[in-house]
Amino acid sequence: MASYFRRLNTLEYLTICLVAVLASGLTLFSGFGLGTILTPAFALFFPIPTAIAMTAVVHLSNNLFKIGLVGRNADWRVVARFGLTAALAAIAGASLLALFADLPAWGSYLLGGRVHEITPVKAIIGLLIVAFALLELSPRFEKLSFSPRWLPLGGLLSGFFGGLSGNQGAFRAAFLVKAGLSKEAFVGTSAACAVLVDAVRLLVYGAVFHGGGWAVLQGENGGLVIAATLSAFAGAWFGKRLLKKVSLRFVQLTVAAMMVLIGGGLAAGLL
Repeated sequence: MASYFRRLNTLEYLTICLVAVLASGLTLFSGFGLGTILTPAFALFFPIPTAIAMTAVVHLSNNLFKIGLVGRNADWRVVARFGLTAALAAIAGASLLALFADLPAWGSYLLGGRVHEITPVKAIIGLLIVAFALLELSPRFEKLSFSPRWLPLGGLLSGFFGGLSGNQGAFRAAFLVKAGLSKEAFVGTSAACAVLVDAVRLLVYGAVFHGGGWAVLQGENGGLVIAATLSAFAGAWFGKRLLKKVSLRFVQLTVAAMMVLIGGGLAAGLL
């Protein structure tokens, strides 16, 4: 636990906050979710379980903010069918993350005068980051949708990967898009389902990784999460006004390339 408490430098604050602003704004038009983009940024400076947990706090706060704006439009019947199964699956995903975090390193190698370890948790989360980056760029996946009768199954998939790595938006969108929701109801329902998953996985992370007390969010770490949360709010606010209905393919490609590099670096033990 002591390794989590260190003095954060200006670069870390600037990097995390800048990514939070951009990620929150990009979610309005790029296809990538806030957690998908922000988790790798936190992972540059913190252990993987801590990075995922800190991202979950920002993600939860941002979705509560969205619920305050559009929650009245949520279709609570869809939330019950999709969100409840997602919350249950998030317990399994978060517990599996805890299991991977406790496994010993698979191996190590020397590069650039430093020893790099390939650990199960970094390898698995890194590969998932790469997979979801490529998945959300796929035109075929973008067009993929499922009948409303598959909503409970969609909740299981979205919640499981949300608990394991924070990547829940891609599957959630694919299953909700055919649920007969208006644009406003889609946004409100998505936010409500995300809040359920985030709340449940944070409880599991707190119990498993941080003794239930969330001591990891005290002091400067907590300040960084608050700063990232406020930055995400700002990104959503500016994005809605400056980037509404904009779809820039080169932005998607740039974000995906960065995520692939970071995910590959984590899997290879370089980061």
